[in-house]
Amino acid sequence: MHPTNPFVAGPKLQNPQLFVGRKEELQAIFSRMSGVQPTSVNIVGEKQIGKSSLLYYFSLIWSERVKDPNKYVVIYVSLKKASCQQEENFYEIVAQKLLSCSAVQVKPVLNQLLGQKPLNRIGFSRAITEFENQGLLPVLCLDDFENLLKYQEEFDNGFYDNLRALMDNNVLMLILASREILNIYADKYRFVSSFFNVGHVIQLDRFTPDEAIELTKLPDTNGKDKKPALNPDEQKQVYTWGQLHPYLLQLAASYLWEVRHNNKGIRWAKKQFEQHKKLFEKEKRRKSIHLSPTIKQEKINKNNPIEVFTKLPKLIGEFLDALENFTKSIIGLITLILLTLVAANFLSWQTFIKLLKDLIN
Repeated sequence: MHPTNPFVAGPKLQNPQLFVGRKEELQAIFSRMSGVQPTSVNIVGEKQIGKSSLLYYFSLIWSERVKDPNKYVVIYVSLKKASCQQEENFYEIVAQKLLSCSAVQVKPVLNQLLGQKPLNRIGFSRAITEFENQGLLPVLCLDDFENLLKYQEEFDNGFYDNLRALMDNNVLMLILASREILNIYADKYRFVSSFFNVGHVIQLDRFTPDEAIELTKLPDTNGKDKKPALNPDEQKQVYTWGQLHPYLLQLAASYLWEVRHNNKGIRWAKKQFEQHKKLFEKEKRRKSIHLSPTIKQEKINKNNPIEVFTKLPKLIGEFLDALENFTKSIIGLITLILLTLVAANFLSWQTFIKLLKDLIN
């Protein structure tokens, strides 16, 4: 039987027993879940920093960490994989996940409310509100939240306001994973819903040195003695290559494990690691460029004059905003040049003031 690589890097944790670190972050989630008034949480971090692993791991082990697990129903939904292009799709996917939970299956009224087809905003709200009457709090772990923002016309302020109302009434808790803080998305996409002011933000960063060392010493899942999968020298190599980044540490450990089990050389491991590291950094730079909705991003059906005239005022407003920002930048640059000329005695203060007034006018 071919041995299994315990360090295989991926977007989501494959083996909960191999989860490393994030103890403080987990404790922060549990404390806000078990409070008198549950507080929703926004887990924020760059690509491959461990948001999905943390969220998925929490959804697996939550019942072991709360005092009364019978009070909660926790589900995990990846919005990246789910077909959430329409509002009703979102409600139905969440409903299916909730219906798969044993605590919900024994509640006929919840089965009836969640099983409605189609399940619209009002029906979803009634179902979630009924959880409180049944002595339950639904906790939705929503991964890759940015994917909802692709469909702004479908998931509008009304959609988010409704979720916020359920949260404010303490009948729903959300744990959302995203690359940026939600209120930043609100500014970029011009949402006015208070939903985007989530109660608590957890910013994920690189591992601490102790967490990184813990990862390098993960046990060999193929043996019974649970010895570390890598020897001390390999562990040091992983620590050096990975630079405390969870994904890079995992990647380095995976290739060094391959060296031992598949008769590869250390040069091969280093080469493979560097190649994938470059691809990872390139993809991270590409994904980090979050463009706010501008004229270039607006999709208008040119054959539909009604749609063109409906969106025209918005486009003109965005163009004027962009033009104003550009003008301010040019004025600032010219002012800086004029100040430099004054400092070098090539220009008098009187002339500078006159030119500046003319420029502003």
